[in-house]
Amino acid sequence: MGTEQSWVRYWRDGSYPLEAMQAHFFDHVYAPHSHDTYSFGITDVGAQRFHCRGAAHTSGAGMVMAFNPDDVHDGRAAAELGYQYRIVHIGPALVRDVLTDATGKGAAAMPLFGQPVLHDTTLIRALARLHAVLSGPADPGVRDECLTAAVLAAARRGATRAPRLRAESASAQRQIARRALALLRESCLEPSLTPLPAAALAEAIGCSRYTLYRAFRAEYGLAPSAYQRQLRLRRARDLMAMGISPAAAAAATGFADQAHFTRWFHRAYGLTPGTFHRALGVG
Repeated sequence: MGTEQSWVRYWRDGSYPLEAMQAHFFDHVYAPHSHDTYSFGITDVGAQRFHCRGAAHTSGAGMVMAFNPDDVHDGRAAAELGYQYRIVHIGPALVRDVLTDATGKGAAAMPLFGQPVLHDTTLIRALARLHAVLSGPADPGVRDECLTAAVLAAARRGATRAPRLRAESASAQRQIARRALALLRESCLEPSLTPLPAAALAEAIGCSRYTLYRAFRAEYGLAPSAYQRQLRLRRARDLMAMGISPAAAAAATGFADQAHFTRWFHRAYGLTPGTFHRALGVG
């Protein structure tokens, strides 16, 4: 864990080659090392100094460190106050899968990041969202959407050659979005409601995950996972109105746990499930 003042938090996805870490270091010194992943670190506080590709670099607050697989680098605080950062590690096969899906090519070329330090607020936002879903409870659909957004933002804004993404006509996008909406509504009628994965939804429609995200958001103003969560919250309200307890309603509508359900219910309706349930006077 480093010194008494330093701290580290680490998360690993159980399904994908995805890792996330957040740390505040004062006197920790990284020995020269590399990763077998693409690694993107957001410096939040202070600055980190490191060597990579034969040169010295400094990543200050609001900057992104971008390492290709097998890029050897070290690292230490640039000043006595130390530095705080968040980093995500994404397996190369996962990066290729996202880019292949988004470009429509049989096997998309792997991106190469020529600059170890990037200053791009759009990329920071995308990476921060991915880090947030990896470090807390999140539906697989949300994770997949954030992963796609982060990989595409990195490849388009930091790689030496940006990928050319597939494009659909406006009418085709509208049809895709409406078909997805119908399937999501049908899934909410199932007795045991579980989130419909983005890959399954895209396969049922016959489009790529990237096209699905883009078309659905353009038509309805929400990502498919956000709309699906909205439908699940409505279903949970209906169940509680029938006398079902908040805990049972959360389980029946596919939320990870009661805390996860309560957080999203409060964000959507401004009150907790318990308050809503008590006001109904049922059960």
